Amino acid sequence: MSTARMLTGDRPTGRLHLGHYVGSIANRVRLHQRYESFFIIADLHMLTTRNTREDIEQVSRNAREMVTDILAAGVEPDRATFYLQSAIPEVGDLNTLFQNLVTVPRLERVPSLKEMSRDAGKEEMPYGLLGYPVLQAADILCVKGQVVPVGKDNAAHVEVTREIARRFNHLYGEVFPVPEMIMSETPTLIGTDGSGKMSKSRGNAIALSDDPASVRRKVMGMYTDPNRVRADVPGTVEGNPVFAYHDVFNPDRAKVEELKARYRAGRVGDVEVKEELAVALNRFLDPIRERRARFEAASGLVDELIFEGTERTRAEVRRTLVEVRRAMGLTSAYTQVRRRAERYRKAVATPA
Repeated sequence: MSTARMLTGDRPTGRLHLGHYVGSIANRVRLHQRYESFFIIADLHMLTTRNTREDIEQVSRNAREMVTDILAAGVEPDRATFYLQSAIPEVGDLNTLFQNLVTVPRLERVPSLKEMSRDAGKEEMPYGLLGYPVLQAADILCVKGQVVPVGKDNAAHVEVTREIARRFNHLYGEVFPVPEMIMSETPTLIGTDGSGKMSKSRGNAIALSDDPASVRRKVMGMYTDPNRVRADVPGTVEGNPVFAYHDVFNPDRAKVEELKARYRAGRVGDVEVKEELAVALNRFLDPIRERRARFEAASGLVDELIFEGTERTRAEVRRTLVEVRRAMGLTSAYTQVRRRAERYRKAVATPA
C-alpha cells in the first residue's frame, strides 16, 4: 500500500448528529484527504443491540441517510470507500479467527460495553455485544487499517484491536499493522437534556440534517442551570450544556465570553443565550444542509457509492483472508487433505 489507510464508520441506526460530528466526523473530513479512507456501514454491529426484523428492514434507508450525512459534512465521494459490513461475509471468518486471541475477562474490562447494553435495555449482555471489539478488530484489520479516528468511547475498543494485531503477528508472523488512534478534539458532546452524551436513542440529539426551525426548537428546550429561576440570578457556566455547545460551535469567541460573564453576573437570561446558540448552530449547519441537498438531488448516487465501495472492499478482504490463513497454516492443512484425497481417488479409479 503506497498510502496509509484509515478505517472508521457508524452503525446504520438513523441520521447522524452533532455528537457524531465532534466525536469523529470532523476528524474524518480533515483526515480523508491524507489517507486512503474506508467508511464502514456497521450493520452487523447494529445487531448486537437492535436485531428485530423491523430494525434490519431499515438498514438500507439508514445506510443511505448516514452516508449522505457524511458526504454533506465534507467528505468527498471520490476520496472515500463506503461499504456495507454484512455484504462481506469474509469479515465473519476473520472475526472467528480473532476470537481465540483475546480472553473473556479482557473484553469484560471494556467500559463502554455495559453502557451500550444498558442503553439498549438489555437485562443481560448478549454474546455478540461482548465480542463487539473483536468484530471491530476484524473490520479494521481486514483492510489493514493503519489509522482509526475515534472518540473517547471507542478508544478502549480500538486498543483491543491493537492487542489482537500484536498477538497475531507474534504467533504467525507480521501480517497486520498495529493501528494508530487519532483522538477527536472534543471527545464527547453532552445531550440537550444534560443527562449524558448526545444519543439518538435518548432523544437528546440535534441531527446534522435538522432544519433551522427544528434546531431552534431543540435549543430553546435545552437543559441549563437548574438553580437559576430568574435572569437576574447568577448562573453557572461550567457543565452547562448551552455554553458547552457555544464553546464548540460558536466561532465568535468575544461574544461567547461576554455571554458567560453576563450569565455569571445575572445580567442575561437563558432565552438570549439560547437564541444566540440557535443562530450559531444554524450558521454551522447551513453549508452541511446545502451539500446534503445536492447529494439528495442526485438520485441513486449514494447507493452507487455504497455498492461500488462494497465490491471493492470485499476484494480487499478476500486477499487479506488468504494471507491470514496462509500465515496460520490453515491453507496447508486443507491442501494436505485434498492431495491425499486426490491420490486416493486416482488409486481407486485405476485397476490393479
